[in-house]
Amino acid sequence: MVKKELSKEEIARCIPDLWQPLTEAQREYLAQNFTVQKYKKNETIYCEGETPQYLMCLLSGKVKIYKDGVGGRSQIIRVIRDTEFFAYRAYFAEENYVTAAAAFEPCTMCLIPMTVITGLIRENAELAMYFIRQLSKDLGISDERTVNLTQKHIRGRLAESLLFLKETYGVEEDQCTLSIYLSREDLANLSNMTTSNAIRTLSNFASEKLIIIDGRKIKLIDEDKLRKISKIG
Repeated sequence: MVKKELSKEEIARCIPDLWQPLTEAQREYLAQNFTVQKYKKNETIYCEGETPQYLMCLLSGKVKIYKDGVGGRSQIIRVIRDTEFFAYRAYFAEENYVTAAAAFEPCTMCLIPMTVITGLIRENAELAMYFIRQLSKDLGISDERTVNLTQKHIRGRLAESLLFLKETYGVEEDQCTLSIYLSREDLANLSNMTTSNAIRTLSNFASEKLIIIDGRKIKLIDEDKLRKISKIG
């Protein structure tokens, strides 16, 4: 692990939501325990069953949280966006990780020991409320996603995943092309379907002129129709 020294001003820009409620003494303490780590494309960040040690915040790049299921098939639980915190739920629950995380592409993130975070939480009620809100939001998103992935048909699930990727990572300069290039397998794992079903459904969407496919690039052409398909399920 390579430690990169950052000024307090740089740290404040990296993690504004966490930095804001702290006192000056608490900020100094956090800065002394702030580590920057880089990961290569497809590199594992943590594994299922490992003991959590750090609060992680993605500074750049793209990360997937996933779980290996029956027969070695993976299910992508969620994807992480810039400046989003993750990897801390298991620590608060006093259990090991029940998921794994890996980099979709080269990533830079900060790691803060959870012992430091829990110490700050005990001193700072506003910081404690911040994590309660984040955990509550994540639970709501997880509940909704569970229902959608189990009750929607294949077309609805794939349409939802495409819209979800746009909302999470945005689009390129043309305002249509998703700014994340997933393999068909990853897209299938995100949508709770087989790779062959994902390929077939993407081809159908392209034939219906809802999207344009160029290798791993996907351009959303008729977003309104995709939203309708997602909603109908």
